[in-house]
Amino acid sequence: MAGTADFDLYRTSEEHDMLRDSVRSLAEAKIAPYAAEVDEEARFPQEARDALTLNDLHAVHVPEAYDGAGADALATVIVIEEVARVCASSSLIPAVNKLGSLPVILSGSEELKKKYLAPLAKGDAMFSYCLSEPDAGSDAAGMKTKAVRDGDDYVLNGVKRWITNAGVSEYYTVMAVTDPEKRSKGISAFVVEKSDPGVSFGAPEKKLGIKGSPTREVYLDNVRIPADRLIGAEGTGFATAMQTLDHTRITIAAQALGIAQGALDYAKGYVQERKQFGKPIGDFQGVQFMLADMAMKLEAARQLTYAAAAKSERISAGGKPEDLTFFGAAAKCYASDAAMEITTDAVQLLGGYGYTRDYPLERMMRDAKITQIYEGTNQVQRIVMARNLP
Repeated sequence: MAGTADFDLYRTSEEHDMLRDSVRSLAEAKIAPYAAEVDEEARFPQEARDALTLNDLHAVHVPEAYDGAGADALATVIVIEEVARVCASSSLIPAVNKLGSLPVILSGSEELKKKYLAPLAKGDAMFSYCLSEPDAGSDAAGMKTKAVRDGDDYVLNGVKRWITNAGVSEYYTVMAVTDPEKRSKGISAFVVEKSDPGVSFGAPEKKLGIKGSPTREVYLDNVRIPADRLIGAEGTGFATAMQTLDHTRITIAAQALGIAQGALDYAKGYVQERKQFGKPIGDFQGVQFMLADMAMKLEAARQLTYAAAAKSERISAGGKPEDLTFFGAAAKCYASDAAMEITTDAVQLLGGYGYTRDYPLERMMRDAKITQIYEGTNQVQRIVMARNLP
């Protein structure tokens, strides 16, 4: 039997802990100072992008073979979590870069990987993911965007909605119907570039939270692209999209963890300083019980998310199939529900101050809400879990 000091089953490695420390320091120094302004002005967090790119943290998931950092799934989670702790909008830079490019990593040709992953790794481009449409949200297989083969090209027409970082990203993974008779098996995936003629964007959505990350419609008007931009074989796009989400829902769980941790940290400090009835409000049992519940939910969410990330990494490394579909959905669902509860309670602990923009908690509460909605609503996550019970 190994000595107890060597029993590493349920703790992160020293390398992961060092990564967390370095990302936290960077986030507090270079990202946190702009978070309130980014939210208030609903502007893209360029300072965060610059800082993340300079430190090679903008797309850590890209394999070393394509000039990337080659970070594992848990390391990617930690990066997103620590950025989200100070600014949820900024955490969507590494998160959506993974979401947009993972279909290429999973199913793309070697040529496609070399062409699009290297600029992403270098920080020259960002990657977005185009699945949802005005009439195809939870029912993504009901999409209308079409891709028609024409000689050596495909011609794409349609509208994609709720596209994160649209207009800022250079590259877009677009799901489109190539065979309308086959429903989900007639959907294919393509890489579209912002500069392709016929690509345009709608006005930024006016949102409750994550205001620094632009969300826009993407219009495809007779967009002609070379056939070699097809990701995988025709008809495999929907399967690739779902496989992608199994892995990337964990990054949304990570974002939720970070938002919740930021809120808990702030509330914990506040209740030690704020005095009422002659003593800090943190001395009252009612407040202590709230903090205990918040910390318990957060830690349960973190353990579930890290376990899901470990499964994601083992599968990505060619390991045997695991119940990733269930674990990815469970992590995303539980962590986002926990984040909503924790941020709401954190606002409550600050009383009237929590309700004002002078303090960061109302922003965190607004930001937390979207984690229950995107990359599949939590109602859809429960359907996915029920169909994939371990």
